[in-house]
Amino acid sequence: MRSNRAAVRAGVSMAATLPLLAGALALGIPAAHASDGPAGRDTLQGTKPLWATAGADKGATADGSRVSARVYLAGRDAAGLSAYAKAVSDPSSASYGKYLTARQARSRFGATGAQVAAVTAWLKSAGLTVTGTSTHYVSVTGEVADAEKAFGTQLHNYAKGKKTYRAPSKAASAPAGLNGAVLTVTGLDNAPHKADHSDTLPPPDAVFRNAGPFSSYYGSKTATTLPGAYGTKVPYAVKGYTGKQLRAAYGAGKATGKGVTVAITDAYASPTIAADAATYAAKHGDSTYKGGQLTQVLPGQYTRTEECGAAGWYGEETLDVEAVHAVAPASDIVYVGASSCYDDDLLDSLGKIVDGRLADIVSNSWGDIEANQTPDLAAAYDQVFQLGAIEGIGFYFSSGDNGDEVANTGTKQVDTPANSAWVTAVGGTSLAVGKGDTYKWETGWGTLRATLSDDGKSWTDFPGAYTSGAGGGTSATVKQPFYQRGVVPSRLAKANGRQAMRTVPDIAAIADPNTGFLVGQTQTFPDGTQRYDEYRIGGTSLASPVIAGVQALAQQARGGRPIGFANPAIYDRYGTKLYHDVTDRPTGRDLAVARVDFVNAFDASEGLLTSVRSLGKDSSLKAVRGYDDVTGVGSPAPGYVTSYRH
Repeated sequence: MRSNRAAVRAGVSMAATLPLLAGALALGIPAAHASDGPAGRDTLQGTKPLWATAGADKGATADGSRVSARVYLAGRDAAGLSAYAKAVSDPSSASYGKYLTARQARSRFGATGAQVAAVTAWLKSAGLTVTGTSTHYVSVTGEVADAEKAFGTQLHNYAKGKKTYRAPSKAASAPAGLNGAVLTVTGLDNAPHKADHSDTLPPPDAVFRNAGPFSSYYGSKTATTLPGAYGTKVPYAVKGYTGKQLRAAYGAGKATGKGVTVAITDAYASPTIAADAATYAAKHGDSTYKGGQLTQVLPGQYTRTEECGAAGWYGEETLDVEAVHAVAPASDIVYVGASSCYDDDLLDSLGKIVDGRLADIVSNSWGDIEANQTPDLAAAYDQVFQLGAIEGIGFYFSSGDNGDEVANTGTKQVDTPANSAWVTAVGGTSLAVGKGDTYKWETGWGTLRATLSDDGKSWTDFPGAYTSGAGGGTSATVKQPFYQRGVVPSRLAKANGRQAMRTVPDIAAIADPNTGFLVGQTQTFPDGTQRYDEYRIGGTSLASPVIAGVQALAQQARGGRPIGFANPAIYDRYGTKLYHDVTDRPTGRDLAVARVDFVNAFDASEGLLTSVRSLGKDSSLKAVRGYDDVTGVGSPAPGYVTSYRH
């Protein structure tokens, strides 16, 4: 239970703030609206996380503990922003495609100077120190007592899993006199909010290589000396597809993405990206980068490099850049790096793109499980996505690499921010590109792995254990958006109850590492040297930049006019031949590939591991005819790109 001294300090917040607010209101903040919280205060919904339960309560957080928080600004017209974002994105709307400039967006929907001043005055009056102000938020720091005074709540310690974190004991609130100027506050709970994938950036990760034999295209080399699978001999995994093969598979035609800018966000920045991307393009027939075609927007400093595994993010950036360029070789690419893998820093990167209108299309190959996403952060993300939508910017997010997440977390759930109703969630497939760059088929990405027996005559425990697969399923927190109505089957939309909810993904592309993409990157070798090398890789971290590249081609076909938030247009094309309708058994039988890996991930000095990888086995998720929760509406087929001419 909360101590008496804490209860007293939490009840004095408004008296100190009212005189300051009165002065701020005179600067032009609209008249106050009715409060939905405690007397004289507006509740900031979603600021108490679901894990902060009475049963997990470990008592009051010490008064002197430090709190760093961000107070996100709602702007002039939050409801109007959402409505306009929908209107400009919906092909059936009279406002479709009538985008605003970044300046117009700020003028119409951004926070006013008076609102910022009022919010700042309120926070300072509670004893908090303002550490920064942007067009989206005011950041503050102070002691627990100051935060409790400002936000009208008490901070307790709660057990979450095996650890203990701080969180509000009830939802935070803001003075009603601010008239809704506050969207939400983050940072009152200190559980980690980060994406998976003096501080200085570490060197590249240790080298990784694939062993052979390989197929050069799907089925070009059969594993005749290995046991069969599903009644037949299977092919070796491809060495890694290149841009030429992917462009053919997804109907690029002659489009190059010229005149379109694709942004990529990740944490940190690879110190060798320019050289690696240029080398890769030269080796694999991609267009040479022109001056200024690949640029970076980076933070002034990096933080939490060890905690976030900074070097691991170098490979993510490399994959994203090389995949976009391979599919849309004439597109400009701007990489916007975050200073860490935490949500606040990733939000800053997204905000830079929107505030500066840096790109038309944004690929994001990062995320977390929905259970770790709190409503306060979801609100902050959605505001950025909606601002992007009204400027004609589309955001694309990987759906995740752990299928329904049960094997990973014990709970069936989707990933976030892919669960947002305002982004395009990109699912994953296993792709077969045959001789002459011909599209053969795709399955939903989901892998079972069985290893070769000691005598080499069978696969141990065939078909083996689940390893990975495209993320998907039904959100427990986001309601079904308008564009999914009539497309997503009720059994999926209502999988969690009576109400139809957001279902993930929306569209899909190549993701299976066993039918993956070849990437070139500077890596650290066992002798300590760093040099360029290549490897095959996959994941929906590949699918997202591939779809971003395809959308760049489509925007070029549209005459360069931005597609913006693409989901309404994507679903508008559902059920046509513009998509490959991806299923788990496209040939009518189960499919598999043989794969050989180095034990030490580098060379054969410590031996080889031989396995068979079954395709189309994604946890409890199934790729079926029509919309499904592995591949969405399907993958782009020939005609998809040119359909945007109309």
